[in-house]
Amino acid sequence: MTAKDKLENISIETILAQYNPWWKSGGVKTEDFKRPIFHKIFKDLLNLKQIISITGPRRVGKTTLLKQIIQSLILEQKIEPSRIIYFSFDDPLLAEPHLREHFFDRLIQWADIKHKEKLVYFFLDEVQKFDRWELYLKKYFDLNFPVRFVISGSASSPIFRKSRESLLGRIKDNHLLPFSFKEFVYFRSADNKELLDFVGRADQFGYKLQREMVVNWRDITSESGSLSLSKPMFDGLNELLDQYFVEGGFPEVWEIKDFVDKQEYLFDNQVKKVIFEDLVIATEFRKPENIKAFYISLVEQPGQEINIEKTAQKTGISRPMLEKYLPLLEMTDLVKTVPRFSKRPLKFRRGSVKCYLIDLALRNAILKLDHNLLNDDAMMGLYAENLVFNALRQFAGQIELTFYKDAKREIDFVVHLGGKRYLPVEVKYRQTPDDLPAMERFLEEYNQSLGIVVTKDFYTPSAPSGKVLFIPLSVFLLFF
Repeated sequence: MTAKDKLENISIETILAQYNPWWKSGGVKTEDFKRPIFHKIFKDLLNLKQIISITGPRRVGKTTLLKQIIQSLILEQKIEPSRIIYFSFDDPLLAEPHLREHFFDRLIQWADIKHKEKLVYFFLDEVQKFDRWELYLKKYFDLNFPVRFVISGSASSPIFRKSRESLLGRIKDNHLLPFSFKEFVYFRSADNKELLDFVGRADQFGYKLQREMVVNWRDITSESGSLSLSKPMFDGLNELLDQYFVEGGFPEVWEIKDFVDKQEYLFDNQVKKVIFEDLVIATEFRKPENIKAFYISLVEQPGQEINIEKTAQKTGISRPMLEKYLPLLEMTDLVKTVPRFSKRPLKFRRGSVKCYLIDLALRNAILKLDHNLLNDDAMMGLYAENLVFNALRQFAGQIELTFYKDAKREIDFVVHLGGKRYLPVEVKYRQTPDDLPAMERFLEEYNQSLGIVVTKDFYTPSAPSGKVLFIPLSVFLLFF
């Protein structure tokens, strides 16, 4: 009996029953904590016809998000549980690729007959394992079948990204990243109302900053200002930041008690599987160990400016291959790059770039670092810079994020906002930030009204002068 015959002998309902316990129970067991992106996706699902796509690195919480959406459909929208169908394409029953195509058509036809033109919600997980999935979704979307598709896949699969291109206009993508520091605080301090009230005020300050580029200095300098906080609360916020430096933003890892087990889990799932499975399948690399060596060279010093020639000598990998590896590592969400500043946004540049990590816990796992890394002031400066980079990537309305460097001066980041508007951001993660001629020169040369210096624990003085806002890292990260 062939695999297809075996599949035919199993009813669709039998296959789906284990994935959809809410058909019998009427409810979904899942995490209570909902990330901010949940509300956006749920609103889109109710109001838009488009296919909803959720991508992101491995083990970042995509499946949990799907289950939370299913739960809200049942409890809040009163959708019949039987009209909500979840399936994962990594099911061993569909080990042979051609079986997935046959199964998918059977699945849609079964749902259409069973529910007789009632709207059915399909949640398809690990969809990148279904070859040509985009053609099948496009088919039923264009035929106006009474279905809504929510799909999830790993952004570490270049194949998945390429497949989405044929669905332009029919799909709305949502990229799920590791927990931000603000989400980490919400998660770890759910019972601390005073702290969460401050987080909410900081969030509102950041919202106004991003959309209006306006700072009410009283919010910072006045004891009654929105960013005023007590020393015990500030100390507690910094303790959470120290935890975040070490543990990062992958929620599954937080539940693992043994520190060595945590690191092995991260390394196996976020590095080995991405490089030795996803990239090998997508690109047919014969020597994935080379790209692993290149990645580890980037991990050693986050925020470093990449010189391809020197890196080629260090790793023993040719320059053409390194130039090929870097975009692939970006595509997999292992690293992100920042180009050098140019007054012409989006101008193609072949010059230097800086590389940052999507999550610092990956570096800790690869280099076997524990809480003792917090005593390394120089490395903490680099970690702070990496966190600022990850936050600024979320800056609303930005056109581009770059770093500024001339013969004498350098600024860590410049946010391009269009219309010759720039926001320079410098990271000075120490008690007494100084040495700001590069910031002052940039503001003067480009006629800008505001710059930000991210510090360790230093706020703008009570009598601010000039255009520079000093803000501690643990507060700045709450803006985004």
